[in-house]
Parts: sequence; C-alpha cells; structure tokens
Amino acid sequence: MRVAHKAAMLLVAGAFALFGCGAGTPKFKGSDVTGAGLGRDFTLTDPAGRQRTLADYRGKVVVLFFGYTQCPDVCPTTLSALAETVKLLGADADRVQVIFVTVDPDRDTAEVLASYVTAFNPSFVGLRGDAEAIARTAKEFKILYQKQPGRTPESYTVDHSAGTFVFDTQGRLRVYLGNGQGPDVFAHDIRELLRAQG
Repeated sequence: MRVAHKAAMLLVAGAFALFGCGAGTPKFKGSDVTGAGLGRDFTLTDPAGRQRTLADYRGKVVVLFFGYTQCPDVCPTTLSALAETVKLLGADADRVQVIFVTVDPDRDTAEVLASYVTAFNPSFVGLRGDAEAIARTAKEFKILYQKQPGRTPESYTVDHSAGTFVFDTQGRLRVYLGNGQGPDVFAHDIRELLRAQG
C-alpha cells in the first residue's frame, strides 16, 4: 500500500525519534514520545454504539493503530503482529488493550469493524466515528490519510500513516512504533511499560 504524504510522515517520525534520545527508564525499542503534545485523547464509538475515550481503558497499556478493513497489506500485517504479541505476553495480555481506529467510516460500519478486528483476536476493539470525528482524531495523532480512486466509486483505497501508538496504564502516550515492527518489539515495549507501572 502506498502511504500518504511520505515526506511529511518522515518528518513526523523524525520528530518522534527525537523524544527517544534521553537516557531514562524504561528502555523502549520504539521511539520514546513521552511528553509529546499529541495523542492526548479521543472520543469515538465502539461496535456496540458506546462512546469511548482513553479513560475507559485506564489500568491497561493501550496499543492504538489507524487503518481500514479493506487495507490490502499494512493493516492486516500489523494486526497479525499484535495478535502474536498478545500470545507472547501470556498472562500480561489481560493488562493490554489493542484498539484499531478506522480511517474509512463510510465502508467500515460497526458490524464490519467488529468482525474484522476480532478475527485477529477476540479482545481487540474497533473504534469509528463520523467523518468529522475521524478527522479530529487523526489530527490529534498527526495521522495523514487520503482516499485514492479505484475502478468504481466503492473500490477506492485509503493511503494512511502506518505507525502504532502505545499508552501506559495511566493513559499517557509513551511509545511510537513505525510500520513493520514485529511481535518481539511490541512485546518488549509493552512489558517495559507494565514493569514500570507495577
């Protein structure tokens, strides 16, 4: 999949990387973005129609990824890696919540989204909103996304930023992981946060 505005995304990733330069604890394999002025919260809807915010997941490490259910490559690959991560975590998996936020609310209905994310792991949650809510959330996370026309009006694809955000148990954004990170990297950084939070 092509990723929208690659140059802009490289700048964002570079900015994230700067936060990981300090010598502190815990030691992440991803970019330490503690204190970055983004990803502070969201208000979106789960498949049951309930409004959700970060506060609903307090006490768990939250792993958040933006994508869409008809994504041909990056989204299923990342969700598969996160499903494997959950297995690696063993009993600690109960203290982790994976959230998938759609950037394609027109096609990703509540039913479609629920079926898609739970196929990777029953504990995964899909969140959606109307176009305005998705745009607002994407802006808060500095996520770029753009429709690319297909052969028919319904067969479009969506280019989108492909990183993953990891929050500590207090709801603070701590780690940014670029596209292509495997389960071992995810599991390492999640364990670091769980260890630090006790």
